[in-house]
Amino acid sequence: MDAVDPLATARFEAGRDRLAALAYRLLGSAADAEDAVQDAFLRWQAADRRLIEAPEAWLTKVVTHLCLDRLRSARARHERAAGAWLPEPLLQGDPMLGPADTAEQRESVSLAVLILLERLSPVERAAFVLREAFAYRHAEIAALLGITESASQQHVHRARRRVAAARRGGEADPAAARRIVAEFLAAAASGRTERLVALLTDDATALSDGAGLARSLLRYESSARVAALVRAGFKPTAAKRRFLGGDPAFHFALLNGSPGALAVLGDRVVGAVAFEIDLGIEGGRIAAVQGFAAPARLGRLTAAWRRQGPSAPALAHW
Repeated sequence: MDAVDPLATARFEAGRDRLAALAYRLLGSAADAEDAVQDAFLRWQAADRRLIEAPEAWLTKVVTHLCLDRLRSARARHERAAGAWLPEPLLQGDPMLGPADTAEQRESVSLAVLILLERLSPVERAAFVLREAFAYRHAEIAALLGITESASQQHVHRARRRVAAARRGGEADPAAARRIVAEFLAAAASGRTERLVALLTDDATALSDGAGLARSLLRYESSARVAALVRAGFKPTAAKRRFLGGDPAFHFALLNGSPGALAVLGDRVVGAVAFEIDLGIEGGRIAAVQGFAAPARLGRLTAAWRRQGPSAPALAHW
């Protein structure tokens, strides 16, 4: 086939967002997802498309297997073994978040679930994503992954069980989410650790990429330790301002559907924090905190922030 076919290109572009949403759920990285989709485009252009009866299924299979190859790569195995992997957060409205019509679709792309899915094998992760986020039948998943229908059912059941075991309440309404984020920022800025402890569940956890300066992720458990971490990390110092390049403001944001905040300096996102909220406790309490400050995880957030435009900060001065 010709290297450049406008009709074939248009057909691919019509499904690009869906393919990118699939790749992001499998890889947890927007940059890696874009690379996988671009590789699929090159294969699509090089293929004899007269022999492809179902282009959408063909492209889905290609992207899925490109992602599986990346998940099995030496780099991915090293990051998991070293405890250095954390998903890249996306701002609400990013097309890479994909379908969000059902609670299952929204949950499948939450940061908490993406972190949990790292404990699964690549094939288990793919089966879960195809079923929960894109509503593929088990027979279709089996054909896409080269497994039996029974194996697909087992993989999805195992993944669902892990997700259900870690679920903390339901989805917080926007007003409650904003209130909890505002209270968290005020408590962190107050210098009083006890105010932070009061906002956290007793078994709260925290996970941070350490601004990319540490070899492995920073992990903390219990409300007291998480509060101490937040207070130490949030405390402004001259060294931190020099590292960031100034004094950021904090804005409320939804990250992968979870309430959170962005630290913004000028038009650049220099940090992000996302929260899991346990709604089983009256008023809601924070069960988990995920912090992102490594530049490699903030590029797409910055681009989305610039397109979205400024909003009133929840905390104007740090």
